Amino acid sequence: MNGQTAWSLYEDRLRRVSAYIHDHLDEELDMERLADIACMSSYHWHRIYRAIYGETLAATVKRLRLHRAAGDIVRTGLDISEIAKRSGYPNLQSFNRIFKSVYGMPPARYRKEGSHTVFEPSISGKATAMFDVTLKTIGPIELIGVPHTGSYMQISKAFETLFGTLYARGLASPGMRMIGVYFDDPDIVPAERLRSVACVSADETIAAEPPFVRQSLSGGDYAVLRHKGPYADMHKAYQWLYAEWLPVSGRQLRDGLMFEEYLNNPRDTAPTGLLTDIYMPLV
Repeated sequence: MNGQTAWSLYEDRLRRVSAYIHDHLDEELDMERLADIACMSSYHWHRIYRAIYGETLAATVKRLRLHRAAGDIVRTGLDISEIAKRSGYPNLQSFNRIFKSVYGMPPARYRKEGSHTVFEPSISGKATAMFDVTLKTIGPIELIGVPHTGSYMQISKAFETLFGTLYARGLASPGMRMIGVYFDDPDIVPAERLRSVACVSADETIAAEPPFVRQSLSGGDYAVLRHKGPYADMHKAYQWLYAEWLPVSGRQLRDGLMFEEYLNNPRDTAPTGLLTDIYMPLV
């Protein structure tokens, strides 16, 4: 049995475990229980998971819980203690400590001073900071991806399936670009109906067999905003692009898809160091 065939035996198991983690972040995620879902011994399963994903199961759970918590802090008025409880922490003190170690400041301060606040309007109604927007002309991009329906904050579920399947099938390549394609406006469409696709760049040599679908991005002119910081802050960056940059740019929107290119990996990069290019299509 060759290596690729061996890994493919774990494809469905990886998918089941990833889906279970994302769907049960509010609950106690016992590592033995996750091994049971994978139908393997805990001893072997944890090693297989780390070999494919590059992080332990416990690290994945921690990262996803803090990612969702950051989104709740930025986008909702939920009490911090309630967010801590939803994030699986036994008390507020432990949540404060862990959140600060990853995001650089405790959650209450992050709500007031996090990187998302630079996009907030001042008393004059204008954002207090300006950001470099680069105009680029690009060619068409061919992608394969895994569709996601639901909150854009949860597209990580589709990315987990995407990369787990790529590695299990022996298709992963260091040169693949990681791209999220977004079809709906989250300020208009209910979160549960938002459509997106977690993608990597790929030519026709990679078969678009389930759970993969093919996705294309049109070439042309784009405004590109480089965002540095947690993914939870991205919504504010979009609002700034539309409300602040576009009206004074002299450019018009083109009927094309917005997309994001993720320039580093959240598995080995702190949230404050994440780099994302946001592409807005222009006439």
